[in-house]
Amino acid sequence: MTEAASEVVVRGRRQLVSLLTFRGRRHARADFVLGVIAFAIFIAAWYFIVIAGIVPERFLPLPSTVIQTMLRLLTESHFLNDIWVSVARVWGAFLLSVVFAVPIGVWMSNYRLVAALLEPIVDFIRYLPVPALVPLLIIWFGIGEASKIAVLWMGTFFQLVLLVADDAKRIPREFVESGFTLGAKPFQITRDILLPAMLPNLVDNLRITLGWCWTWIIVAEIVAAKSGIGHYIWSMRRFLKTPEVMSGILVIGIIGLLTDQAIRAWHRRHFRYL
Repeated sequence: MTEAASEVVVRGRRQLVSLLTFRGRRHARADFVLGVIAFAIFIAAWYFIVIAGIVPERFLPLPSTVIQTMLRLLTESHFLNDIWVSVARVWGAFLLSVVFAVPIGVWMSNYRLVAALLEPIVDFIRYLPVPALVPLLIIWFGIGEASKIAVLWMGTFFQLVLLVADDAKRIPREFVESGFTLGAKPFQITRDILLPAMLPNLVDNLRITLGWCWTWIIVAEIVAAKSGIGHYIWSMRRFLKTPEVMSGILVIGIIGLLTDQAIRAWHRRHFRYL
């Protein structure tokens, strides 16, 4: 065995040991290969279930059929418009949640009065099922865009407030006391100490919250909607067009995955010290 081949074998053994070790070191290439293998096993199991007749193809189309249907839909202008509408709704509601949740969460973590007043309300509302609130939101905001944005906002804002507050509370008290010792005001401490220190965890929580926002898109678009991926999926359900329904679901998953990976890459690039 050559020296290069021996080095590859040793490196492979180290990666295997790391994979089986509690909290072992990450290896990007090994993680990617395992992810591909797991996906291949999932697709193979899907084919087996359909071909073996365990589930009729009418209710569970073959993966190839779903992919072909999705590619066909992506060439149709009306479905592309549905995608852009849903993306705009999700990002609009998400950014609106961030604008309100970040300052409120920071205030809750630093001012006992704000926490005492708002935390019980936030805790109560975040346990309410968002689908149950849809009729009420339609009564308040009508059947236009406002009610759809409100549904998505309700599904993300209250959880994000508590996540931001927890991120701010994790900052060591010594950091804040050092700022006061140097003569900094509360606003300066928040801007120059708290926010930079909590930013890595905050970005991770924003990524998670954006995923939650996408999970509510179907709920937001099934009532009085004329466009959007959720509206399309719900419309195809009526005619039992399973490939079209699964294609819409697959598009949501792909958009969410690409967005998630983009934020992960940005996080790794800007917070390499973690």
